[in-house]
This record gives sequence, C-alpha cells and structure tokens, in this order.
Amino acid sequence: MTEAEAISLFKCLADKSRLQILKSLAVEDMYVERLAERLGLTASTVSFHLKKLSDAGAVTACKDQYYMMYSLNKEMFQTSILDILKQESDEAQQQAQRDADYQKRVIDAFFEYGRLKSIPAQRKKERIVLEVIAEAFDFDRMYSEREVNIIIADFHDDFCTIRRDMVGEGLLGRSGNGMEYWRMKND
Repeated sequence: MTEAEAISLFKCLADKSRLQILKSLAVEDMYVERLAERLGLTASTVSFHLKKLSDAGAVTACKDQYYMMYSLNKEMFQTSILDILKQESDEAQQQAQRDADYQKRVIDAFFEYGRLKSIPAQRKKERIVLEVIAEAFDFDRMYSEREVNIIIADFHDDFCTIRRDMVGEGLLGRSGNGMEYWRMKND
C-alpha cells in the first residue's frame, strides 16, 4: 500500500457511517438497499459512502442480477500499520535534503578553518559537531587516551569534554579500564 493509498483509506475510516458499512460487509456481501436498511441510513447516503470506500480500495462491487453487490476488500486490511510506516515516504528525498542543509548550517556556524569555535549547547547540534570530529578516527583501530586527546585537540582545546561526549553519544567506544578507545560503527 502506497502512502497516498494509506491516507485515502485512513480518511475513509475516520467516518462512523463508513466504518459501520465496513463492519457489515465484513460479515457478508450486501447491496445498497440492504446496507441502508441495516444501518438506518438512506440509500443515497450509503451510495455516497460506498463510492468513497470504493475509491479508497476498501470495497469492491460486482453486478448480481439487478443489484450491485459490495464486498469488503480483505487484502486491503491485511497490511499492518507498521508496514505502512516502514515504507519510504514520498517526501523522503526532500526530508534528506532538509537534513543535509541543516547539518551544513550547523557545521558552518560552529567550525572555522577546521577548528570548533565552541561546543554547541543544543544536543542535536552537538551530535552533528561530534560526528564531524569522529571522522578523524579510523574504524578497526585502537587508540590510546593520549592519541584521542591529540586528535580532538586539533579541533578544540576542551578535549576532555568532547571525548566524554563522543563516548556518551556512542561515537567512540572505551575499554573497561578507560585506556583504549575505538571508533564505533553506527548502523
């Protein structure tokens, strides 16, 4: 189910009469007049709602002698909401571009000639800054505390705070005795 189909379906489900129609069709296939009688609505009201449900793909219709018989499209309702949420959004590219633009603005604001001007107070901005510093470390290599301090000192004089925050953010791993560090892989 695409994002647009999910939105259309959710809009349909937000109406009590349409939900009652779907509940009735879950029990058995019905025609408009029977649904109207069962739900206490006029046939034209039921037809209006069935058109909306049909457009959303929630019901199907087929001709049976003189009547149109409506059925619940059970396949539509077998998709879990979690499956819908996991699908890539139609706007995923735009969101990624906005994220990249934000990161660039943060980096431009806090770095000057490759050095960190100040440690951001806001956590999400600090995370971006720490990720930039983490790029100076190689994966699959152990560093002594002294080596870590020297690398971080190239970016900012307060290497203790930055080292601690990098460990806290999961960008650097630290051995139990605190003497060895390594760059963590974030999936």
